Amino acid sequence: MIAPMVDILLVVLVFFIVTWNFALSENELDVRVPTATKANETQPYVGQVVINITANGSVIVNRQQKNPSELLELLKKLSQLYPDQAVIVRGDQAVDYKHIVDVLDICRQADIWNVAFATGKPDQ
Repeated sequence: MIAPMVDILLVVLVFFIVTWNFALSENELDVRVPTATKANETQPYVGQVVINITANGSVIVNRQQKNPSELLELLKKLSQLYPDQAVIVRGDQAVDYKHIVDVLDICRQADIWNVAFATGKPDQ
């Protein structure tokens, strides 16, 4: 009776590998975040919400470009389901500050209060 247990463990292992791969995919977008000497390196986790702001000001969430109203709707749904949901803003180092402030304003309208900014470690 060990064969069914091994089958189940393999299925669970494949599930975790696939979900972990999706969690890492947000960090692979073409967004160069500014560096900070005291940056803390955190591991991405499943369910992490990352808002990417590209150099031209486009907002991308889950590999889909969002306009301000779509982003607001998405964040409102998240804040209703998970009131303490953390959001990570990954702004390109060349983006105008106005675009980052616009995203912060949308987060505030959606009652998202736990906002962090992604930075990178400087090259040694």
